[in-house]
Amino acid sequence: MNDDILKKIRHIQIATKRILSGSMIGDSRSAFKGSGYEFDQIREFQLGDDVRYIDWKSSARLQKLLMKQYIEERSRTIILAIDVSSSAFFSSADSSRWESFQKIASVLSLVAEYSKDQVSLILFSDKIDFFIPPGKGHSHVYLIMNKIFEWKRKKSHTSFTPVLRHLAQMNRRDGVVFLISDFLVEKQESLFAVIARMYDIIAIRSLDKYEKVIPSVGFLPVEDVETGESFLLDTRGRNNISLQKYLEYRLEDQNKFFKKYRIDCFDINNPKTLISDIICFFRRRMMY
Repeated sequence: MNDDILKKIRHIQIATKRILSGSMIGDSRSAFKGSGYEFDQIREFQLGDDVRYIDWKSSARLQKLLMKQYIEERSRTIILAIDVSSSAFFSSADSSRWESFQKIASVLSLVAEYSKDQVSLILFSDKIDFFIPPGKGHSHVYLIMNKIFEWKRKKSHTSFTPVLRHLAQMNRRDGVVFLISDFLVEKQESLFAVIARMYDIIAIRSLDKYEKVIPSVGFLPVEDVETGESFLLDTRGRNNISLQKYLEYRLEDQNKFFKKYRIDCFDINNPKTLISDIICFFRRRMMY
């Protein structure tokens, strides 16, 4: 691991731990609801019970010692499926989409480590480019983060077919899949329907501002970063209105698709607040 990568990882690690330990989000150990202990029932105190779990309010109300009983939860498998096609490296801003992908995947890896969950990494484009099987522990998480930060752009297209088939083959019924992409590709609905029944899927979507709104600037030279095809886009007058309607329809259609298959969606909006935003998202989602 070179010094530059190590510096980036340490920065993310410090920022993540600072937010996790803050009063803003409470007990992060249940971030994925997969480890630790879960409340089961109230029962009468028995000799040898740990007095720390006495429910004093219920005991006072019923005039007898009562205990809170907990059951151990199973750890879960956190699967990071990250789009590494050419479009993942595009951006009209100072930082690329890929830098946001790196940061958010690192945060999720660190939170999974803190929760004692297993983590797996899938890098995909129009094929499975790299795969790290599920594992846990500090060294395993660092292996994942190092691979993400050392990954270099390759000329490739986006397709969900390979990654969805790979997830089906993994068949981890305890899995939570974080599908990280711009989602500017055909949905492959039949495959998504299968995977959505197998996993808890969370879509992490990153759209450039010009993929949501195209300004009216006349003829705009455009290049498809995945195919290399160049053309002139007419953004004047009615053409701009039609383009905007298309972009709005595409986003609305995608949101309906996610809702249909009960896929939660987190949109990357501000890279500067990304770490706190993603953790707050899970606070709302997991209700911890």
